[in-house]
Amino acid sequence: MITFVHCPTCKTKVEWSEKNRFRPFCSERCKQIDLGAWAEEKYTIPAVNPAEDIDDDSKLQT
Repeated sequence: MITFVHCPTCKTKVEWSEKNRFRPFCSERCKQIDLGAWAEEKYTIPAVNPAEDIDDDSKLQT
């Protein structure tokens, strides 16, 4: 059974196999577009409220 996925960049249907050296992308072009987006920090991971920083050294002593 052949598995198909959609290219993350252009949404073209792509065969997921070792024959496709750019998987999950359809081409080198789409792969480079995605890499460029990462380099330009267009993708972000939303942060949950981080724990408060401990600035007081006395709190670190045990």
